[in-house]
Amino acid sequence: MARNVEFNEAEAIQKAMRVFWEKGYHGASLRDLTTAMQINSSSLYNTIGDKEELFVRCVQHYTDLRKQDWQLRLASERPALEVLVEYIQCAVDIIIAEENSCLAIKAAFEMATSDERVRAILKADSEYGEAFLRELLRKAVAQGAIQTEESPELLADYFNSTWKGWHESYILHKDPIRIKKMAQYFIKQIGK
Repeated sequence: MARNVEFNEAEAIQKAMRVFWEKGYHGASLRDLTTAMQINSSSLYNTIGDKEELFVRCVQHYTDLRKQDWQLRLASERPALEVLVEYIQCAVDIIIAEENSCLAIKAAFEMATSDERVRAILKADSEYGEAFLRELLRKAVAQGAIQTEESPELLADYFNSTWKGWHESYILHKDPIRIKKMAQYFIKQIGK
């Protein structure tokens, strides 16, 4: 009689997320995933489903973590521009330190065109991220820390696009100084 393997699903999703983050959806084998999760394939199928369902759950988990971070930052009592600058600097640190770039960006290019659920999760993530940036920018303008005629919507969209470009630049050039300079320039531009 086969024995059921009990495991902590949240921990297993976190471990699988790291595998997908490193290898991508197509590069991650079922063996890679079950080894990292410390379960057998029948446990995976019986509890989560197939590799695609696992990937969807991992992308959702990743975006949930980002949303929690954004909510904490918005709840901060510190000046909005200070929170925004810290967020930009954290983004730079992640780009430079994280070998595998951003899982959301990776998933967008690899799976969002062919999997509607992944696309929907990433679209919601992007919209929430832009709302986070708009709110920070709106607060910074209201606090007098940013002087601009541009709308917070345009600035948030511009930052979001710029930040994704930093990821690509780092993947191609592996030049942390370049990324830091672009971030400093961006901060200087919004702080005018």
